[in-house]
Amino acid sequence: MSDTQNLLAEQRRALILDEVRRRGGVRVNELTRRLSVSDMTVRRDLDALARQGLVEKVHGGAVPVAEPATHEPGFEAKSTLEPGAKEDIARAAAAMAAPGSAIALSGGTTTYALAQQLVEVPDLTVVTNSVRVADVFHAAQPPGPSGAARPGAATVVLTGGVRTPSDALVGPVADRAIASLHFDVLFLGVHGISVEAGLSTPNLAEAETNRRLMRSARRVVVVADHTKWGTVGLSSFAGLDEVDTLVTDRGVSAAVRAEMAEHLPGLVVAGPGGVVEESGADG
Repeated sequence: MSDTQNLLAEQRRALILDEVRRRGGVRVNELTRRLSVSDMTVRRDLDALARQGLVEKVHGGAVPVAEPATHEPGFEAKSTLEPGAKEDIARAAAAMAAPGSAIALSGGTTTYALAQQLVEVPDLTVVTNSVRVADVFHAAQPPGPSGAARPGAATVVLTGGVRTPSDALVGPVADRAIASLHFDVLFLGVHGISVEAGLSTPNLAEAETNRRLMRSARRVVVVADHTKWGTVGLSSFAGLDEVDTLVTDRGVSAAVRAEMAEHLPGLVVAGPGGVVEESGADG
């Protein structure tokens, strides 16, 4: 953690969170030395991370939040976490959707942010198991004066299914609909991603639906902010080698970035000004 004196609060907190997750806990006095900031600054950072539910404060420091592997926050709760990172990821990922292509978007708050960028891409066919994502396209592309869809408007295919707490439609109905389709790119949101567990979710039915989505796609692009790295849900549904590209944000530390690049075929790190870094095991 060198050269951190002038870090923005968001970057500093990302470094602290990475330390907590890698080491299983940190102490305030260690962080003040490593970050070259005051005791009060570190305590404010830990307070902010604790309010977001990312760490648990203990006497003299902080430890990771021990969530049950089956815990799945609702859409509204997740939408308040890392909004800036999700916007950066969405802008970078949107560049991977070619006009006129068939794409798929899974449920999730990052894919919801991505949908708002994709409405500008003409002539897309969009397959999604998210009511929220479908609503973005319908709201952004109203019919023209004659009642017909305006030129360039996306064609949206919404699967049926049972709604999860994160507003994804999953289960046998969704699985059957997806199995008969084929798309150029799948943009997949995930609950957790790690070297050992791969891609995971706390919802067993969603795991199977995500497998179906991946089987129907020629290219799989995972969109996940830095807090998802190291998180493991109840059910793993794919290995990292089944992902073509991970798009994440610059909140990942240099150490985690190197680990990602070693195990993922393609890695894109996005920031407010665009793509910060591209790397991966294949490059």
